[in-house]
Amino acid sequence: MAQLGDLARAKVLLRRAERGFDPKEVVARARCVVAEAEIAFVSRDLGRPTKALEKARLVLEAHGDRVNAAHARSLEARRLLLIGRLDEAERQIAGLDPTPLPPVLKTVHELVVAGIAIRRLRTKSARAALSRAAQGARHAGIPGLTAEVERASLILTTPAARLMANGESGFSCSRRSKRCRRHSAVVVDACRHAACGRAVT
Repeated sequence: MAQLGDLARAKVLLRRAERGFDPKEVVARARCVVAEAEIAFVSRDLGRPTKALEKARLVLEAHGDRVNAAHARSLEARRLLLIGRLDEAERQIAGLDPTPLPPVLKTVHELVVAGIAIRRLRTKSARAALSRAAQGARHAGIPGLTAEVERASLILTTPAARLMANGESGFSCSRRSKRCRRHSAVVVDACRHAACGRAVT
């Protein structure tokens, strides 16, 4: 239902499934919590409490469900990334080894790594992570995931600053570009919400 876009119905079904499991079936209930958290992430419901997801992840880790535990950790990291808490997102993702994960989760992991690198202006690391994400998306064969990788890749080439000289707009430069070091005048930087009257370094 979630993949068909009916997120509300998917939430209802997941909660019904979770209630249907015996309280002793902690792994099954934890998996439902992770699935519901994924739906919340897709719908950008970022204000919901995170304690349940963290608790579910700990249960999954304790019972050896490494794949779903990794999925929960990735969701936590992606949420932190979206709300701008980069240090916490980086710590969260650092605790995850993507090697044994299936292609989908490897791709998601690399998207988080790339997102952090982009925001920290680490262009080399971002490109490497996006390259690995693209490879993982191809192996996963999920069009939506491939599209997400492509959107992330566009960030590296999207103009983030524009040179203004004599009241006219000149070339636009990416925050990742070094070309603007050769120019002066006024640079309007959309990334840092600032304008400066000297060469950008």
